[in-house]
Amino acid sequence: MSGGSDPGALGGGALGRRRDAGLQAERTRLAWRRTCLAVTVIALLTARLAVLPAATPARLLALVGAFALWLAVVGLSRRRVLAMPPSGPGAAGRLLAVLALAVTGYAVLGVLLTAFGAA
Repeated sequence: MSGGSDPGALGGGALGRRRDAGLQAERTRLAWRRTCLAVTVIALLTARLAVLPAATPARLLALVGAFALWLAVVGLSRRRVLAMPPSGPGAAGRLLAVLALAVTGYAVLGVLLTAFGAA
């Protein structure tokens, strides 16, 4: 039997689309939760890198930056999930751009802490 002829197959025909109607929003919500979890781990590792050798003012500033980025990502993802209609994810718009900037910010903080931590 081919995949297109099985009406019960996921994604196959109108029946497959009806079965998946509520699952798309749930998958999107779970993806945002995974993103928050990953950013939390990155923030904790950045904080550890910032304070482990010695707590200098520059390292404390990096710690504050990591915390601010974490707050931004968690707040935006929560806002995104609450704004989702029950039937689908909708357009992400600027929230994804802010998330990309936060991830880039973590990368810059990590490089700076690693480069100046070794010196």
